[in-house]
Amino acid sequence: LRKHMDEKHPNRMLLAEANQWPEDAAAYFGAGDECHMNFHFPLMPRLFMSLRMEDSFPIADILNQTPSIPNNCQWALFLRNHDELTLEMVSDEDRDYMYRVYAQDPQARINLGIRRRLSTLLGNDRRQIELMTSLLLSLPGTPVLYYGDEIGMGDNIYLGDRNGVRTPMQWSGDRNAGFSRANPQKLYAPVIVDPEHHYEALNVETQQANTNSLWWWTKRLIATRQRFQAFGRGTFELLHPENRKVLAFTRTYAGEHILVVANLSRFVQTVELDLSAFEGMVPVEIFGRSQFPEIEESPYFISLAPYAIYWFTLQMQHSLVEFTKPRKEQPTLVVSGKWQNVFTVPQLKTTLESTLSNYLYSCRWFGAKGRIVQSSSIVEVIPISSKESETMLIMLRLEYTEGSPQTYILPLAYGETNELGSDKDSIHTDQVIAYLQFQDKEEVGLIYDAIKDKDFLNFGLDAIAHKRRYKGSSGTLLATPTEILPNSIKEADHLEPHLLGAEQSNTSLVYGDRLILKFFRKLEEGINPDLEIGRFLTEKKVLENIAPVAGSLEYRPKNAAPITTGILLKFIPDTRDAWAYTLDNLRSYFEQIMVRREELSEVTFPSISVVQSIEEPIPDFAALTIGSYVNSAELLGQRTAELHLALASDPENPDFAPEPFTSFYQRSVYQYTRNLAGQVLLSLKKRIKQLPEDTQPLAQAVLNREDRLMGRLGTILNLKITANRIRCHGDYHLGQVLYTGRDFIIIDFEGEPARPLSERRMKRSPLRDVAGMLQSFQYAAAKGLRNEVEGGMIRPEDLPKMEQWAQYWASWVSVIFFNTYVTTAGKADFLPQGEQELQALLNCYLMEKAIYELGYELNNRPDWVEIPLQRLLQI
Repeated sequence: LRKHMDEKHPNRMLLAEANQWPEDAAAYFGAGDECHMNFHFPLMPRLFMSLRMEDSFPIADILNQTPSIPNNCQWALFLRNHDELTLEMVSDEDRDYMYRVYAQDPQARINLGIRRRLSTLLGNDRRQIELMTSLLLSLPGTPVLYYGDEIGMGDNIYLGDRNGVRTPMQWSGDRNAGFSRANPQKLYAPVIVDPEHHYEALNVETQQANTNSLWWWTKRLIATRQRFQAFGRGTFELLHPENRKVLAFTRTYAGEHILVVANLSRFVQTVELDLSAFEGMVPVEIFGRSQFPEIEESPYFISLAPYAIYWFTLQMQHSLVEFTKPRKEQPTLVVSGKWQNVFTVPQLKTTLESTLSNYLYSCRWFGAKGRIVQSSSIVEVIPISSKESETMLIMLRLEYTEGSPQTYILPLAYGETNELGSDKDSIHTDQVIAYLQFQDKEEVGLIYDAIKDKDFLNFGLDAIAHKRRYKGSSGTLLATPTEILPNSIKEADHLEPHLLGAEQSNTSLVYGDRLILKFFRKLEEGINPDLEIGRFLTEKKVLENIAPVAGSLEYRPKNAAPITTGILLKFIPDTRDAWAYTLDNLRSYFEQIMVRREELSEVTFPSISVVQSIEEPIPDFAALTIGSYVNSAELLGQRTAELHLALASDPENPDFAPEPFTSFYQRSVYQYTRNLAGQVLLSLKKRIKQLPEDTQPLAQAVLNREDRLMGRLGTILNLKITANRIRCHGDYHLGQVLYTGRDFIIIDFEGEPARPLSERRMKRSPLRDVAGMLQSFQYAAAKGLRNEVEGGMIRPEDLPKMEQWAQYWASWVSVIFFNTYVTTAGKADFLPQGEQELQALLNCYLMEKAIYELGYELNNRPDWVEIPLQRLLQI
């Protein structure tokens, strides 16, 4: 049979179902020239026996009796199937035991077996189900899952024969569990309606909507197994610990070493394993990527929770970094037919998903480089071009070992290898995701990131101008213009598109000098505040100093809230951000101070409070020293107040209507900042020795004053805040403002991209924006001073005095900005009218900003930690 099949029907497989003892069943493999696979029937009941006996011996014993098989053959492992849990390949005593513990009801017994599903056999215990499934996927052989076990389906032992485990698949809560639209009486077997496994509550649709469900857990487990060839091809070696309640073994293949440790007991267990063969290696838990202590010659100690199972990869210490970082090689996918089949053929899709998650780490807009991807899946594919080799928008969902999942979007297209090159119109090698080898032709192609393609660059404007719709597998991409998109620019041909090269969390495409499309990379359900606030200000025409919204791209899933994928804005030419403009002014300021340093040596620097300086004139000396930036600070304060007045101008719109402070919200503001402070100061305490030596005393001073900081923060609880909360910018600093040479344009209403979208849409006190700008002045002064030091303008002996001058500039610029802001806002309801309230609320937000920046600098720029530390001491 095998010879005939190989000659006449290649690439086919013979699977044997031989319910026999291992040595008899192995005969069906022949010398690798008969059956390719055979079910391992004797192992299956012993898995259940070991679990109930809390003893690994039955599993170990049957595996020791299993003979080796040819390399081109494989055992098929299973927990349950369409028949009874067969007990033919066990002793009479073991069969009696299995009946007593798993089939106390005689109705559950049939022939020489038990007619129950996995879930009902294990009492619907999620921990036991996960343990057994994990063993199924890690023991030597190919795992075979029986339909319904991935969602924990129940059975009906009162149906005749073995039909109780052959009931309709429970797809949804609809009629016949979504299995069929037929009259329910026509079904061969009725759906399950017992209370514990009722199809209306237990079905695929429900579990797919809950990422904590058994369905999702099983999907992740399979994806994890596929990452390691040792599970499917590796050698198998049992370890023999003294504690027989623990099953432990290793799998090894081509340099991959997997250690599996399973607790078969319902109680906590400890075990010592002889891992001396792996001395010097480090066990890394595969799912959470947690590193365990290094293996030594002495027995390795592990404790396990009830029914716990660990999968470890054993790594040498020097290769741990490589393990936690994605690999960069580009795979070659063998595809038949169209290149788009890579999105539909399961094996190709799985490989592409893994490759895409690796690729994201090389993208500067990818905001989770510090997190470890556990699994990835393509959740949407949208064709956006009418060409034969059309461009596709891909939505990739990433599950991490810690924290919430994220979804990213990127355009993919197909090209040929002869299109690779280094010139402007070629595909660069760093854009390549994967290579394609076609089965039915000699052509070799590649899938690449199409963000630089002219076809994609023109897509956004063209789609919005023509109100296009693009259908995907799970939703629709909708392009919508606003009234400001004039007829003269509805065609993209005469507006040459190009990528904006700035470092940011999104991708920006500029069309001539007329429009800019912000393409959001990280997707979240709900309208993006950048679009929501921008459209509100554009349509209301209540503020001129913004970039008006000309259109948008929105993805509308079938069963979820719309997702903003892009926003088209009027491009403001001949501008630079206020951060760069401010640094230029600071350079002139420091040069002036250095020239006059002898003359100014006796100047004192009194403490300045922005709140207490309201309505007080700026000293002539400060105005003269700061120079033209006095006018800039005043204008920026005015524009900021005008923004907040505009955002508070529509009491009829529920998304923008002002809301009063309540005692509960005051407590929320306090608690949020307190929690943030607790986490960041704890991190500071742990890492203080890693900071630059001259910064450590400053850090210790802040830690010593933690109680005083908390006390200052607590003043917000002792006052009744009479102001309103409104929609705010959310991430306001000098980098979010453009300077035209005469005025300021406020941009980027997206909020802090690292925060959840729902949090960014919350109504807050506009003093939080004000605090962000005041913090930005502090950073600008520090950065300007560093630039002068690095440029050799300031000598080391002059630095202490110049630090005082930097603070002098930041303090008076803050006073000027805040004074103008309060004057422009006037009696607006969003400002506390009492000085004490105003000071307490502003201090709270200043502290939040400083603590947030301290945490950021600790993780990213330790040599900048002194700036937020000094700010906290000032507060």
